[in-house]
Amino acid sequence: MTFIPLFFVLPLAAAFIIPILGKIAKSLIWIFVTLVSFALFVLALYGAAVTQEVPMIVYQMGNWPPPLGIVMAFDSFSAFMTLVISMLVFAGSVFSLRYISHYTGQWKFYTLYMLITAGMMGIVITGDLFNMFVFLEIAAISSYALVAFGVDAEELEASFKYMVMGEVGGLTFLLAIALLYAKTSTLNLADISNSLQLVGHTPFFWLVLGMMLLAFSIKSAFVPFHSWLPDAHPAAPAPISSLLSGIFIKVLGMYTAARIIFNVFGLSRANAPALFNVLVGIGLLSIAFAGVTALSQKDYKRLLGYSSVSQVGYIMLGFGIGNYYGVAGAIFYILAHALAKGLLFLTSGSVVNATGTRDLTKLAGLGEKMSTTAWSFRFGSMSLIGLPPFVGFFAKWLICLGALKAGFGWLAVVAIALSVLTLSYLLKIENSVFMKKGKTQAAKAPFTMRIAMVFLVVLIIVLGIGFQSVIEFIVGPAANALLRGLEYANLVFGSAAVGF
Repeated sequence: MTFIPLFFVLPLAAAFIIPILGKIAKSLIWIFVTLVSFALFVLALYGAAVTQEVPMIVYQMGNWPPPLGIVMAFDSFSAFMTLVISMLVFAGSVFSLRYISHYTGQWKFYTLYMLITAGMMGIVITGDLFNMFVFLEIAAISSYALVAFGVDAEELEASFKYMVMGEVGGLTFLLAIALLYAKTSTLNLADISNSLQLVGHTPFFWLVLGMMLLAFSIKSAFVPFHSWLPDAHPAAPAPISSLLSGIFIKVLGMYTAARIIFNVFGLSRANAPALFNVLVGIGLLSIAFAGVTALSQKDYKRLLGYSSVSQVGYIMLGFGIGNYYGVAGAIFYILAHALAKGLLFLTSGSVVNATGTRDLTKLAGLGEKMSTTAWSFRFGSMSLIGLPPFVGFFAKWLICLGALKAGFGWLAVVAIALSVLTLSYLLKIENSVFMKKGKTQAAKAPFTMRIAMVFLVVLIIVLGIGFQSVIEFIVGPAANALLRGLEYANLVFGSAAVGF
């Protein structure tokens, strides 16, 4: 299946073409990037359709078979993640036209935008651990530059803090890879999985897993490793904030953690209950602490940043529950949060573009002046809170159902109760910016910005109404790909492959 490398080859090639376009036809850059983003969206839909027929597609780079060569392993979980990434990348590219028009060096923005896309896509399709690290660093380094893109003091400080924290996580991951390679003499994920079963659950096994979970917790901004995120998101341009919060932290942290725990280390609640209880604890801590902290924020985007820290806690909660409904709920919540939080950050960009401020105390009366932005915020908020029939409701419902099926009724009650925090801090923005009467000067959002927001609103509504089909064709197969556990290795070695 030769389409698999296109997920990272297309944006990587685009990143090299954009500087050339910047020299000869700057007006074509946005069109080119948007077309590439849409092509990735179509490719992801095709990939999701293909994985309905086969459980795993393995692509051998250079015709070298595993474990000798680098392989791309594409299953239902990979297909799901590429689809979510492509949705946010496409929406952000459409939104960016007018938003970054006042920046100099726009071609640099779009080059970095394509590089961060290539990095994320590479992470979710690679079957090689070191390759995963390389793609992770491509995405991470691009994000550091994008956070600092405006080169103001605030942005440079936020980027530096983010870079320090991010590289601590990256180097921890690299050290864990080195230890694994020294023990197993392989970097192929499937081969590592087979080797670890011979090692058993020794102190070495838990040490390496603990180091990886530490790295992924930093990348996902779980409490107490969250401090970089509320600084980085307000500093970044809105399309990047949307991407960072919507999917970036989930790819670099949640996808990698889930893939390693379930498919490489072969762990489940049945054979590692203590680990999964720790995951539940991390999730609850992040939901509660960051949710309470968000209530005191006066910066539009900083509040949404703390909200992201809180909301990824629900994803960890689902994975920690560990049964089918919990894992499916976590995966569904990756989609629901990506759409809702991606949309909310785009609304913040629309407001900042129109008013020049993020201060909630200086914003009022925009509900009528910026009606598309206001209603986009409301739809995104209702989904994030978990109101039916929006997509967020069904994701939380699956997580709570998983808790009940696992005998953790108290956990379902707590998860529902903590949604009050989400309601409270989102109402703060609604009341301050859109409902409150005021004389804040603002023009209607540009057409491309409104199109991007409406695109995500439509997805939130349509995927919510059609939740059964989403679970059956996208979320359920992705959950089963994780819950197959060690069968991942057999599928990698047993699947047909094509050379590159």
